[in-house]
Amino acid sequence: MNIGRFRQVHTAFACGFGSFVMGMANTWPSYTSELLLSNSTPLSAPMTKAEEALLGSLPSLGAIFGSSIIGIMMARLGRRNGGVVSYLPALLAWAITSIASSIKLVLAARFLAGITGGAALVLGPVFISEVADDSVRGFLASAPIFLYCFGTFFSYLIGWYMVYRTIIWTNLIVCVSVTILLGLVTESPIYLLRQKREEDAKLSIAKYRGLPVSSMLVTDELTKLKQQITSSVEMVPITDPDTKTDESENEKLNLEEAIPQKPESKSTIKLLFLEPASRRAFTVVALVISIQVFMGIVPVQVFAKMVFLQTDPSMADLYTIVFAIVMLAGSAVTAVVSDKAGRRLLIISSSVLVSATMGVLGYLVQFKAGPPFLTVMVIFIYCFSFMLGAGSIPYVLLAEVFIPEVQNLASIMSIELMWLLSFIVVALFPYMNDLFGIYGTFYFFGVMGFGNSVVSYFLVPETKGLSKIEIQDKLISRKI
Repeated sequence: MNIGRFRQVHTAFACGFGSFVMGMANTWPSYTSELLLSNSTPLSAPMTKAEEALLGSLPSLGAIFGSSIIGIMMARLGRRNGGVVSYLPALLAWAITSIASSIKLVLAARFLAGITGGAALVLGPVFISEVADDSVRGFLASAPIFLYCFGTFFSYLIGWYMVYRTIIWTNLIVCVSVTILLGLVTESPIYLLRQKREEDAKLSIAKYRGLPVSSMLVTDELTKLKQQITSSVEMVPITDPDTKTDESENEKLNLEEAIPQKPESKSTIKLLFLEPASRRAFTVVALVISIQVFMGIVPVQVFAKMVFLQTDPSMADLYTIVFAIVMLAGSAVTAVVSDKAGRRLLIISSSVLVSATMGVLGYLVQFKAGPPFLTVMVIFIYCFSFMLGAGSIPYVLLAEVFIPEVQNLASIMSIELMWLLSFIVVALFPYMNDLFGIYGTFYFFGVMGFGNSVVSYFLVPETKGLSKIEIQDKLISRKI
């Protein structure tokens, strides 16, 4: 691995560690709630059931806020510095939790932790899309989801072995470490160009490609980036210099033709929804992100804990860790093979497998068929299948199908949509269970998995190894 590729990996993982922090924060209540509800709570009084619900849901509210403000921070402070600032709420959250004796302080800290998680899901796709080589973009864009799963696994692991205060201090140390890690990355050349810092942008490109600043490859990439971020300005070719015309007429023509022709500039939101390729890109990403939320990974995680306790209470903690390992394995496979197998194959096959496993799980629950251990195995297979493509490829697409002018806005809107729909699914899950039975809910998730495979087959373009310009051409050729 050359130094340029190493810097790309460093940046991708430094961005992705915000998701690692969110994975740890989201998992923390699963093994802490019981302690905080008990009379032996380390707080001044036991937590109520209403406060328990807030303990789990407040990070999602914070995430909605975080994903809203990160765009402003990235535009004003840069990808690196904006990201560093967005990591500070999580650091503050665990510092507050470490000294809190009141559940109200803990709940406030949970909201702060969510701000970092929401910001990280926007920061990762934007920053990675601006520095990654086309040949490894899929691998690097998978880093945030992989690290979220790794954060979940790591949190379950320390929750199994460590006590309350030690877990909090471990989270705090992780937050400090990942903030420093992000502070060491090289700033995005796209941001530097927008700040009219062309020489710094050229140096950034050279660092990320592992080339001398004087290299023609660096100059060529700088030229392409300048064209991308000023795409509303089109240059008209100059008249052939060998053509002999009247000197004054020739000068007039050259002056007219060399001047950039500037059509009426469009706002970012108009560019996103009126420019065909951007509109189609957003349609595809919004669809696959929306449908994957309705494929039920969060409710299934909740149900899995109950199944593990019913199957073998003495093994429930181990099953929970295995569950996290399976999620991690699915996302790891995606990171490794997405640049080889392709995005479409992974998301289609993953969605079909999710549909099948949800159908089997619904059948097992409805008819109480098979031993409880079989239900546990089906949940593991479902989880792996989901993370193999349906749960990760949408975020890879988010990092590669948009032009720089709309990348920030598209990422923010897509992640906001994801958080909103996640709230809806979690809120409706108990009512769906009452109305259709939990097996009926699983059948619904299976239908959504099949629907995602159909949508992906007809609408998702294969982006493996393609430049952003080539992806835009593919999107324009599709009727969406």
